[in-house]
Amino acid sequence: MRLLPISQCAPGMKLAKKIFSEDGIVLLSNHMELTTRLIARLEQCGVQYVYIEDPRTADVELPTLITEDTFRMAIKEIRTNFREMMDRPKRRKGVTYPYIAQPFKNLMNSIMDDLSNHKDAMIMLMNMGTVDHYLFQHSLNVCVYTTLLGLSSGYSRDEVMMLGMGALLHDIGKTQISTNVLKKPGSLNVDEFEMMKRHAQLGYELLKDEPNLPLLVAHCAFQHHERLDGSGYPRGIKGDEIHDYAKWIGLVDSYDAMTTNRVYRAPMLPHDAMERLYAGSGTLYEQRMLQLFRDKVAIYPIGISVKLHTGERGVVVDLNNSYPHRPIVRVLYNEAGEELKVPYEVDLSKQLTVMITGVNDEEQNVPLVSGI
Repeated sequence: MRLLPISQCAPGMKLAKKIFSEDGIVLLSNHMELTTRLIARLEQCGVQYVYIEDPRTADVELPTLITEDTFRMAIKEIRTNFREMMDRPKRRKGVTYPYIAQPFKNLMNSIMDDLSNHKDAMIMLMNMGTVDHYLFQHSLNVCVYTTLLGLSSGYSRDEVMMLGMGALLHDIGKTQISTNVLKKPGSLNVDEFEMMKRHAQLGYELLKDEPNLPLLVAHCAFQHHERLDGSGYPRGIKGDEIHDYAKWIGLVDSYDAMTTNRVYRAPMLPHDAMERLYAGSGTLYEQRMLQLFRDKVAIYPIGISVKLHTGERGVVVDLNNSYPHRPIVRVLYNEAGEELKVPYEVDLSKQLTVMITGVNDEEQNVPLVSGI
């Protein structure tokens, strides 16, 4: 399979992975042939990348962090409970509503069980091929990535449960923000930005009295936009005043926001997002956390098209866990742009003089190694 921008897809290509709705329902199955109409519809729905079948990379397998069953359960629980939160202000006084702690604990157990089977796995982008409500998918992404980091950091299962719950619910306050502000396609004005910033406080207020939910989970929502140098919000606390769980969640939240399609901009690819994060090393984010995160992120996702400094072009077909920025590339085209009859593979962790200079036929602005 190959990972292609939707702008490079053409009628006749076939999907190599399913496309899901925000409810976890399969909209398009794998092997579905794309048409001009389907491509246009996917673009309208905000899908930026899809996995496409390619006989030259038919043997390439994409590792998954959680099973399809867990994914479906997660989207259902997040959608149901977050939408219920959106409706709470409209409820009459005295009307009861279901508690969220138990269903989300059950979900976290499934996520931890899936991730525990491959704690050495790399963080792969999860938002490819999902037509979603941004808040739902983002909450799941941040939860899965942060939980994997917690497992890799040696936290106990109880600690990972707490960290993962905090990540899952970190943006719950956005259920109380106007949809017009959340989905505004342009830049927010001063008043709108101040309203958006309130979601951290609102999330804390929603969660702090929730039965059977530890207060620390509420503080994760409260603190996930605080930064080391005090430049964050809502309280401008700094350094050790910020809980480590909130630091982890804030880091992953920033990464996923950058690599996810938004109404006001296209998503960044992981290598670009990581460069942005490293610009805040020691001021916005803990350096030790950034280093672990860097070592766990698939900088160049499997299936993505890359250009080498030699002018040759190919596809990333495997990762090197010890050198995530030096993947294995299957070269498909020579430096003249001619398709090779017999493709060959280059392991960049062994061929240290070979550099990736472009992704999806676009030149990189800076070499990856400059920042990380």
